[in-house]
Formats: sequence, C-alpha cells, structure tokens
Amino acid sequence: MFHVRKPQSGLGNALNLMRIIYHATVRHVRKSQRTPIMSLIMNMMQTLMFVLVFLIMFEILGMRGSALRGDFVLYVMSGIFLYMVHTQAVAAVSGAEGPTSPMMQHAPMNTVVAISSAALSSLYTQFFSMIVILGVYYIGFNAFVVHDPIGAIAMILLAWLSGCAIGLVVMAAKPWSPAFVGILSTIYQRANMIASGKMFVANTLPSSKLVLFDWNPLFHVIDQARGFTFVNYNPRNSDPYYAAEVAVAFLMIGLVGEYYTRKRASSSWSAKG
Repeated sequence: MFHVRKPQSGLGNALNLMRIIYHATVRHVRKSQRTPIMSLIMNMMQTLMFVLVFLIMFEILGMRGSALRGDFVLYVMSGIFLYMVHTQAVAAVSGAEGPTSPMMQHAPMNTVVAISSAALSSLYTQFFSMIVILGVYYIGFNAFVVHDPIGAIAMILLAWLSGCAIGLVVMAAKPWSPAFVGILSTIYQRANMIASGKMFVANTLPSSKLVLFDWNPLFHVIDQARGFTFVNYNPRNSDPYYAAEVAVAFLMIGLVGEYYTRKRASSSWSAKG
C-alpha cells in the first residue's frame, strides 16, 4: 500500500528520467493510431502527398526551370521534408500535456517528460519517414548523391529545434488564451507553406522580395540544407546562425513562460475557451 522511495544518485535520477521519457515517447507515437507502424505509415503517406502535389504544381506552372541544377525530385523533397519536420515539431510541442492535464496526476509524470516526449516522437516519426522515402527513391528511381550528408542532417535537426522552441512558446501562452493563441499558431504553420521558401531558390530572389522571407528561421534552414544537398548550389541569402539564434531565443522565452504558467496553473483553465 505504501511505497518508500529510496534516494538515488544523480546518474540514477538521470537514467530514470530517460526511461520515463522513452515510454512517454512511445505512447506519444502510437497515440493517434493503434500501433506505431500505422502512425509511421500515415505520416509517410502525408509527406508523399505533399511531394506529389508540389511536383504536379511545378509541372503545371512550368516552374522546373527556376529550380537549381540537380535532381528535381530531391530539390522538392528537401523543402517538403524540412517544412514537415518544423511544423510537426511546433504542433507536437504546443499540444503536449500541460500542468493541468490529468496525466500530471501520475507521480513520475511532469511537464519536462511531456514536452521531451512530444518533441522526440515528432523527430522520430519525421526522420524515419524521410529515411524510408529517400531509400525507396534511391533504390527504385534515381541513385542520387548528397553533397554533404552531415550538414544536411544538421539542418534537419535545426529545423526540428526551432520548431520545438516556437512550439514551447505557444504551449506556455496557450493556457492564458487558448483560442487566440491557437489561431496564431495555425496562421504561422499555414504561412510557412509559402514563407518557408521551399517552392523557390533563395539566391534568385531580389532584395525587395528577400525581406519578405528572411525573418523566418525555416527559410534560412531550407536554403542552407539545399546548399549541403547540392554541389552546384552555394546559398548566399541565408544564414544558419540566424536560425540557431532564433531557436535559442525562443527556447529561453518558452522555458521561462512554461515555468511561470506552471506555477500559476489551475485545473479550471481546462474549461477556458
């Protein structure tokens, strides 16, 4: 009936926290589907639909000539993949269980576990989907070559980190005004359909048009990722350090905001709209 918790060392506490985050991540992956495999398949289908729609759109509008030299399908996928990683990270972290969630009534559970598991499940799902789609394309259609795979993976992680940071700010602000913050989050994710720059090459933009996009960290990440992917492209109008600085700034704001909100959380907030 009673359980006495034995004191643990710092390493023991860290390992226990990692174990809890692992199980919470698995739960988060399979939350939308009955099995993790179905969740991954549905995510891959969603990503493939995006790729096919943009390929068809480029063909209809005759925009293939505006793309950089290299594999055109890989050019489209490089933008879609990072867009999906970023927006799914925003959605996952902003929708993580907050301090008033019933899950927080369980002793091992806390907001650190909830946020970490949401972020890691999003990265796992998107990264696995990318590996499978690229593998099928490489084996079945075109044996492409990535100029700098390490740099490209670093940009994927930066897109995920910036998405997590923005999602954390949204999560911290949502309990105070759920409807308004939810609308702002939706607008940001929809605006990134164009503002992320996945449909064009940043080097071709004039300075008058560049100012419309260079505020967006995802714009810089996608352009830099294409520089690492294609040997013939050298991005001049983007900066990965800007995206990293924005991610760190939003992460700090989100952590402070989440702490402030958690200390003032009330179970009655769940009824607010």
